[in-house]
Amino acid sequence: MQEARGSLPSARRSSTYHDIIRWFVQTFKYAFGLRFQVKGGQKLEVDGPCVIISNHQSILDMMGLMEILPERCVQVAKRELLFLGPVGLIMYLGGVYFINRQRSSTAVSLMAELGEDMIRENLKVWIYPEGTRNDNRDLLPFKKGAFYLAVQAQVPIIPVVYSSFSAFYDLQTKLFTSGTVQVQVLDAVPTRGLSVADVPKLVDTCHQAMRAAFLQMSTGPQENGPRAQPAQ
Repeated sequence: MQEARGSLPSARRSSTYHDIIRWFVQTFKYAFGLRFQVKGGQKLEVDGPCVIISNHQSILDMMGLMEILPERCVQVAKRELLFLGPVGLIMYLGGVYFINRQRSSTAVSLMAELGEDMIRENLKVWIYPEGTRNDNRDLLPFKKGAFYLAVQAQVPIIPVVYSSFSAFYDLQTKLFTSGTVQVQVLDAVPTRGLSVADVPKLVDTCHQAMRAAFLQMSTGPQENGPRAQPAQ
């Protein structure tokens, strides 16, 4: 189960924490002048479990995530984030699975248990397959954990793409101006009938589709405002 806690939160507990976190995140979003335009959000409202993957640029992603986070959805994150003060606390309360990537055997075991939980509890699992924050205006290569999870559980993968934050967010100075982020939910990619041998091709298919969407969404002008705000 979760390395930090040893068990999955109940659906009621997770829902309550998600509601609280959504309220705080949306409050900060409006205070900072960020807006998110979502396309295809209804594709996440599927019956049954699935693996959701998205690109990851900064902690600001969480603001966009809360615009579209479906019911009964948990996130997977690297264990280091647990120790990021208030951010780690929010993630802990929100039911995040923390994976220790330095201990591969533990990570593999946790992902296997997560797959069992996903089916038993009818959960959606949100994973950032780049494995780290990325601000280079392109997508990093994907790690394979999310894809092994989906294939082993025989559940679909739903890609979500955020447009580039670069027009209004400077990762080095941690400052950003108000702006609009495009969020696009792509069509689900089925895994039923696939095996572990199909994972490399599955990774490539999803990466190509998400990269094409990211580059297309990020080429247009992004609205900027006069204020600069600190971010992580």
